[in-house]
Amino acid sequence: MDKQEFVLRRQELMNIVGDGGIALLPSAPEAIRNRDVHYPYRPDSDFYYLTGFPEPEALMVLIPGRAQGEFLLFCRERNPEQETWHGRRAGLEGACDKYGADDAFPITDIDDIVPGLMESRRRVYYPMGCYPEFDTHVMAWMNQLRQAARRGVNPPEEVIALDHVLHEMRLFKSKAEITAMRQAAAIAISGHLRAMRCCRPNGNEADVEAELLYEFARLGSKSTAYPSIIGGGANGCILHYTENNARLNAGDLLLIDAGAEFDYYASDITRTFPVNGTFNSAQKEVYEWVLAAQLAAIEQVRPDRHWNDPHDAAVRVLSEGLLAMGILQGNIETVIKEEQYKRFYMHRTGHWLGMDVHDVGDYKIDEQWRLLEAGMVLTVEPGLYIPAGSRGVDPKYWNIGIRIEDDVLVTAQGHEVLTAAMPKTIDAIEAVMATGQS
Repeated sequence: MDKQEFVLRRQELMNIVGDGGIALLPSAPEAIRNRDVHYPYRPDSDFYYLTGFPEPEALMVLIPGRAQGEFLLFCRERNPEQETWHGRRAGLEGACDKYGADDAFPITDIDDIVPGLMESRRRVYYPMGCYPEFDTHVMAWMNQLRQAARRGVNPPEEVIALDHVLHEMRLFKSKAEITAMRQAAAIAISGHLRAMRCCRPNGNEADVEAELLYEFARLGSKSTAYPSIIGGGANGCILHYTENNARLNAGDLLLIDAGAEFDYYASDITRTFPVNGTFNSAQKEVYEWVLAAQLAAIEQVRPDRHWNDPHDAAVRVLSEGLLAMGILQGNIETVIKEEQYKRFYMHRTGHWLGMDVHDVGDYKIDEQWRLLEAGMVLTVEPGLYIPAGSRGVDPKYWNIGIRIEDDVLVTAQGHEVLTAAMPKTIDAIEAVMATGQS
């Protein structure tokens, strides 16, 4: 991401914070995996969105109108011994030269410097409740200023949740962000295609996941956007299945829900296909209804529609399908009104997508579903899940779990499916698998 992108984001936020305000945003702390081993570090998305700074132990301070500099970074100092063991640090000089800070200070000095920066600022914006240790710092700084009031120090009068205003900014993607998301989608598509081609009866879910991860890494994704779901047969009916270690049997379906992260932006794709390369008749029936529901939902993605319109469209088509297959009985309006479909479709049809797979941004405004607007990106992912033993359901449908998911950008004219290159018709999927199994 170009440095200028971060400059524009900070300026937009400072326009909201305004003169008299100050914004404080810490980086996420490192997390212990076990004993003295850490999880791979990834910055908090809010922090990275504004700074592009990838290191832990850092604090961003924005002070609109401050003559000596508006963008300050507190971070780790250079340390040859630590860098020998754990990797390079930007240091104070790098924070300014590489990441555009107007000034930089050691992170160990925050208690000495930040209270003075807050002095005479009327409003403090920070992510309340996200990081308990940082909450403690902010409250201590506020109390320190209050106690100095008799010396003429004016403590801030308001503390405002930074994340709310920042998340509204993140909801609307710039050209640079959409470019990154296109690349994340392209990598995910390549991984899913590789997984389809390598799938074999008597193989294992773990084999398929390994091929997927290999392709992601080969194409420049340092991480998946979320833990991959590789569920064969009955496991496809578990919505967030992540064990990914079962045998793959001929005659079963395999559901893969996996996305790549590229330049801190996520993709999110789900495809379901037959382990042996050919859908049987019952699988085809269910699949065609899920696909019809997804296409109907995607048609609702355009600027004049509400967030919930795609979900309503998907629910109607899926309910029609459940009635047509004899899985539910009754009439369509009753099935929808009484939510009978939830036995087999228990989740919603999508979510915002961006730096986080379940990205930030409000879904309702004033208790009403918000209108879709150009620049928003969402997933569209209806499904049907029919576990074995489902009462009153023909056993030919048992253990069929199908979800189809694409990433959709709202445009001024309607929408663009960012993952459109990933096959999803039955003929297209069987054709891809034939190239791998021949």
